[in-house]
Amino acid sequence: VVVITGQVPTAMIGTDAFQEVDTVGITRPCVKHNYLVRDVRDLAAVVHEAFHLARTGRPGPVVIDIPKDVSAQRCSYSRLDHISFPCRDERKLPDPVTTKRVARAIIESERPVLYVGGGIVNSGAGAALKGFAEALKIPVTPTLMGLGGFPSAHPLCLGMLGMHGTYTANMAVAESDLLIAVGVRFDDRVTGRLATFAPHARIVHIDIDPANIGKNVAPTLALAADAREALEALTIEAKSCTSAEIEASQARREHWWDSLRGWQLEQPLRFSGSRDQIKPQTVMRELHQLTKGEAVITTDVGQHQMWAAQFYPFMRERQWITSGGLGTMGFGLPAALGAQLALPGQLVVAVVGDGGFQMTNQELSTAVQYNLPIKVLIMNNGYLGMVRQWQEMFYDRTYSEVDISVAPDFVKLAEAYGAGAFRATRPEELHDVLEAGLNYKGVAVIDVVVSKEENVFPIVPAGGNSRDMIVHSDGV
Repeated sequence: VVVITGQVPTAMIGTDAFQEVDTVGITRPCVKHNYLVRDVRDLAAVVHEAFHLARTGRPGPVVIDIPKDVSAQRCSYSRLDHISFPCRDERKLPDPVTTKRVARAIIESERPVLYVGGGIVNSGAGAALKGFAEALKIPVTPTLMGLGGFPSAHPLCLGMLGMHGTYTANMAVAESDLLIAVGVRFDDRVTGRLATFAPHARIVHIDIDPANIGKNVAPTLALAADAREALEALTIEAKSCTSAEIEASQARREHWWDSLRGWQLEQPLRFSGSRDQIKPQTVMRELHQLTKGEAVITTDVGQHQMWAAQFYPFMRERQWITSGGLGTMGFGLPAALGAQLALPGQLVVAVVGDGGFQMTNQELSTAVQYNLPIKVLIMNNGYLGMVRQWQEMFYDRTYSEVDISVAPDFVKLAEAYGAGAFRATRPEELHDVLEAGLNYKGVAVIDVVVSKEENVFPIVPAGGNSRDMIVHSDGV
């Protein structure tokens, strides 16, 4: 993201002028870099540098702060064909010696797992990951941010890892003897209690940012490299092993695959059906069927986000756009606008909760004004659902500030903005209402009234580990 902000005239900076804000100082802790442009002749170079910096290495936000007088000045423009930075290489190549050691560790392992995150998507490493996993027949588990980096329906995919991940993925990491972590940060929503995370595994950490390596978990081997470059190099190195070594490696893993298949059969993702209420999991399965799995899905943050991650299989990079670091409610609708601008011919669906939708629903006017035909699917349960679930499960049902049943009529609100509006309140209405909303020629809001107190399972309690996982509402 490159953010362009307005500033008071240069002569007034530092005087507490009307509407003056120290944008550079405020944003310094949370951006990759920022600029205060004091001379219009520097502006072209700064803009080129900002976009280059935002997209290279580990991607991150950059701010350009432009004083009012600078923005009103004129100057001649010349295109910059080359940008030179006194910083690290744009695409770091893996160290060949460490690459050989990692490849050897993989060949010798009996219970390997590939644990992949958003770095796979940022690097465009999906094809390299698929080729690597298939060549060595290694099971893959993506994080929330890594969804789409590896096809969810692929036989090697174990499903999402972490607090609301699959039983199989979490058990696989708990029992693995080699964990190959690519483009991940070992955050708490995946690791739970760090002291008990992957207790039997040697850990290989591949990340483009050396500062991330060893930050939370000390790896056995590490490659500070671009994910795609590292995976391609590892594939070549592993394939250089003798056929006898590779066959012996695969034979050693037969029991491992038996365990993985057993866990998949024992504890698949499941939920209880209902004849009277629309289940949110059913909504996502129906959405997947109607869109043939091809839609770009954006989300807010909460229960609906997890149901989308669990029950809508993602098959390609950047098909899934969510806020999984800061966890920002209200993200889904504006993110859908950006996705629709970038992909004008594709179906973009913002899956949101009734709480998050009310934080940014005014952006419907932007969608209508600019003819961005996004579809907004509201999982309407009258609660801040994830907070309510935690209060139910971990705080003795001491509910506080989670009831948001006093809310606008979302159908009337959508119509007031000039958007199409649809609502489903009963299971038998769901298919037709979803189909009508998705086929609407323009911006559409689909208000689906779902069961009010449905919880997301599986769940690993905060600070716990996979052994503490609750896989279903019966507490098992």
